[in-house]
Amino acid sequence: MTADLKTDTLTVEELKDLIGQELGVSSWSKVDQAQIDAFADVTRDHQFIHVDPERAAATPFGGTIAHGFLTLSLLSAMAQEAQPVIKDTVMGVNYGFDKVRFRTPVKAGANVRGRFVLADARQPKPAELDVTWHVTVEIEGERRPALTAEWLNRFYLAQ
Repeated sequence: MTADLKTDTLTVEELKDLIGQELGVSSWSKVDQAQIDAFADVTRDHQFIHVDPERAAATPFGGTIAHGFLTLSLLSAMAQEAQPVIKDTVMGVNYGFDKVRFRTPVKAGANVRGRFVLADARQPKPAELDVTWHVTVEIEGERRPALTAEWLNRFYLAQ
């Protein structure tokens, strides 16, 4: 397919034909200490490896790292940027995750981006489309990704 998947609208059948293919890569986004601190405040997870640069410097990480759940949460914005639009979608919802693995810590100041491979697309009902993505969050300059997961989305379609 030669369509620009970031700007073109795909039908359900066109999407199904792309199973197994990478359909989007987001741009790089910096994860800075202010973002990590704000996430710590919202989640009330103030473990020192996230919020105390001085103490965290003495750990094997050499400084503060983002919460794994912060990295996972960034997928929503990455997906908005990188995934194709599906024709006749009324709304889409997060349906859950399988096989989430936090592979490499994201150090404060690192750049991350998301890769989205279409793993499955099926219609349990005519007005519903269940899409499974194999997602990877990469860290710029790192060999191993920050995380990998199977992400399930449900899209409700106009009839």
